[in-house]
Amino acid sequence: MAHVCEICGKGTISGNIVPRKGLAKKNKGVGQHIGVTKKRVFRPNLVNVKTTIDGTTRTYTVCTRCLRSGFIEKTV
Repeated sequence: MAHVCEICGKGTISGNIVPRKGLAKKNKGVGQHIGVTKKRVFRPNLVNVKTTIDGTTRTYTVCTRCLRSGFIEKTV
């Protein structure tokens, strides 16, 4: 199963790891040198939650932001 929230559709996003060497100019250095960038993956914080919707209990894969915002409520 993919890393996708079933409520808002938030999923994985690709990005870069950017290594930096040297002291920044604003900190009295000569400037930073950016090395070779590598790919990485940002994954959402997903939780499996049991909830009751329209009288049926089902397990949803939900991001914690949707859970905290109240789009879905946990059942005990």
